[in-house]
Amino acid sequence: MSIQTELINVQMETAVPGLVFRHYRGEEDIPAMVKIINKSNPADGVEWVATVEESINNYRHLSNCEPTEDVIIAEVHGEMVGYGRCWWQQQLSGERNYNHFAHVVPAWRDEGIRRAIVQFNETRLQTIAASHAQAGKQWLGCWASETETHWENLLLSEGYKPVRYFMSMVRPTLDDIPELPLPDGIQVRRGTHDESRQIWDALVEAFRDHWGETEWSEEEFQSWITNTNFNPALWQIAWDGDEVAGGVLNFINKLENEEYGRLRGYTEDIFVRRPWRKQGLAKALIARSFQVLQKAGMTEAALGVDAENLTGALHLYRKMGFEEVKRSATYRKPL
Repeated sequence: MSIQTELINVQMETAVPGLVFRHYRGEEDIPAMVKIINKSNPADGVEWVATVEESINNYRHLSNCEPTEDVIIAEVHGEMVGYGRCWWQQQLSGERNYNHFAHVVPAWRDEGIRRAIVQFNETRLQTIAASHAQAGKQWLGCWASETETHWENLLLSEGYKPVRYFMSMVRPTLDDIPELPLPDGIQVRRGTHDESRQIWDALVEAFRDHWGETEWSEEEFQSWITNTNFNPALWQIAWDGDEVAGGVLNFINKLENEEYGRLRGYTEDIFVRRPWRKQGLAKALIARSFQVLQKAGMTEAALGVDAENLTGALHLYRKMGFEEVKRSATYRKPL
């Protein structure tokens, strides 16, 4: 493919010498994309370490996204300084989300590059939406934590508004783990690779009650089971006979712990299917998850939660010793 056919014509308020926008070339671009994330995260107060391996896995299993058309890359004198991606999701409510993001390294954020990527994303999403039948409401959507002030201010200036808040929570110690009984007839054991499909199906069913829930794709399942943090041996799965009643899909991100000098495990995803709710099962599974993480050498646990979850999850997690450490939000504007 020639350079000329790769280039994207993007309008800029102020010309930046040496700046070009181009399409995604394939996995050869991923190492530079990972560097952009890892250069940006410290400035944005985001505690996440991107890896080439994880990013390649994600891009091999994208849903409703064609990266050669839906990814835009910004380069200055041949060096990648930013990129964006867009995709869409069908909500179970009938509404449709047209999502996107724009990462730009801090040194180039005052040049209008990030805004130009956002506007390209929106134009691309409008083209995609025009090919879809209009059934329910259609939203342009993004996500930002409260520490990503540059991104948050850009979204607000482009007409986006926060519509739903989420909390990152940490239990700072794994001491004083409560002993909580299981409901009658329930047995808990760790997961296995062979059971992952049945557990995934139960998770999908349980999450259908969540706000903004979308259809889960086969590509998402494949991305999940090939993720570097996928470890069924850490899970706590509740069984009622041969039925999955609920579970906690614990994981440990070793690279992240090394980067931030901590011993943290994640109690994610927490789910209980409808017939087994309001019996204390979630609390019992979380307590057992603390024990699993403690035996694996961890000293703290973390999770994320919808602050307005109708099942009372935020209150439950507080009772289990979790404390709020950061707020994030989903931002939207009508397409």
